[in-house]
Amino acid sequence: MTVVIDASFDPVPSLSRSIDVTVGAASEQASPESAAAVFVGSEGELPGVLADSGLTREALAAAGFTAAANQTLVVPGSPLRVLVGTGERGITTAAALRDAVAAFTRAAKEVGALTVDLSEAIASGLDAGTAAQAAVEGAVLARYRYDALKSDPKTVLLESLALTVAEGDSDAAQSGVDRGLVLARTASLSRDLANTPPRHLNAVKFAEVISELAPQFGLEVEVFDRQQLMDLGTGGLLGVNAGSTEEPRMIKISYRPDQGGDDAAHLALIGKGIMYDSGGISLKPSNAMHAAMKFDMMGAAGVFSSMTALRDLGAQTAVTGWLMCTDNMPSGSATKLGDVLTIRGGTTVEVKNTDAEGRLVMADGLVLATEEAHRPDAIVDIATLTGAAQAALGTRTAAMLANNDDVSAQLLAAADATDETTWRLPLDHRYRDQLKSNVADLSNIGGQYGGAILAGLFLNEFVDGIPWGHLDIAGTMQSESDDLWRSTGSTGFGARLLAEFATAFEKPSTEVE
Repeated sequence: MTVVIDASFDPVPSLSRSIDVTVGAASEQASPESAAAVFVGSEGELPGVLADSGLTREALAAAGFTAAANQTLVVPGSPLRVLVGTGERGITTAAALRDAVAAFTRAAKEVGALTVDLSEAIASGLDAGTAAQAAVEGAVLARYRYDALKSDPKTVLLESLALTVAEGDSDAAQSGVDRGLVLARTASLSRDLANTPPRHLNAVKFAEVISELAPQFGLEVEVFDRQQLMDLGTGGLLGVNAGSTEEPRMIKISYRPDQGGDDAAHLALIGKGIMYDSGGISLKPSNAMHAAMKFDMMGAAGVFSSMTALRDLGAQTAVTGWLMCTDNMPSGSATKLGDVLTIRGGTTVEVKNTDAEGRLVMADGLVLATEEAHRPDAIVDIATLTGAAQAALGTRTAAMLANNDDVSAQLLAAADATDETTWRLPLDHRYRDQLKSNVADLSNIGGQYGGAILAGLFLNEFVDGIPWGHLDIAGTMQSESDDLWRSTGSTGFGARLLAEFATAFEKPSTEVE
């Protein structure tokens, strides 16, 4: 390779950073070098610290501060105070608190030590642990910045976060802090991996990184190279890889809790790992958005990152992850339109669009998951799969399809807990005929409309009657600008969601659509 890549380059810089989070009373948290959040509702009396300093609503309005939700105003002083609007509703949910702390963190971007008083949020009904967790996530994820390849990064790292609570809430808040740090680390890791340029992180390098990191988190890893994938008959993954000079990799990750035997719940997670998606022969148009195709491996990044949290969160479900990794490139050897690929297990698929490649690599992973000696009680796959999902739901809500209501309900609960919003689309079998092929068992695309549903129907063909859920995160994979706790670049969407889902997982009913 003629491109120079620094041998010391670290694709996961977030893991080397630490943040000191303390929980205590207000008198213990004062620091003249810190920035303190002051939450202000749009109605009622001003907080005492503002009233005592002589500020009035009229003065704040003159400065343009109306206390609308997540609006901020920096008040100079020592410590620096940042007013954060909480609107008419105030802070009554974890999502609202996470957003408010993120808004504060961004406004105090030049300060490395932050202080947040959680007393009012807890008094409004939030559990102390939930409040502390949300505050940690909001601060850490808002300060995230991918600058691993900048010669002179300007980001002021978050060094400390002091949370103020009543004495009786300290233990619960500390538990929330511990949980929040794990989940924030999980999302930051996923963001790191997705933000890393494709030449710095191809499938082979991705497998090496995972193999090195996994033991730190109690995970076992098995990596399959091209020859092993040929022996397994993973024709979908190999077919997508056919145009690339880079080798594919399938990475199998196993988490086994300390307790539980054969009767313990078993969950399989399948992640799409297209390290870069050019579209193959069905080449994508070249524009600035094309650079975002390095994010096409976010499903695989999310599965791995979520699994790094399982031991720390005390998950009692056995989890097996399957990461299906390759890039999708055009060349003289690339899969052509009209080619037929044979998926693991023998199903043949006519390729009518090489840019509908994610479902091809995922199909192999789904089949392999069903063949496990301890068959999973449920399978969930996650993929940046269809533009149709983004067209339908925009950039803040992921599409979800499922063949089982229990799996769907558990995914929606995890989405609600993390504020990684999902919306269930129907697995409408009336569209199944659109996937028929004249020369093979299936086509990899259907008609012009309902693309997200058709992709789900395609994947459902390979789950062998096991309860299954599918997350299409194509629309939510990136943020084009800083947006509260979503930083520019990869959002890491799905990593926290899957960690919460796997930790709370319960065996679903066996009924499937």
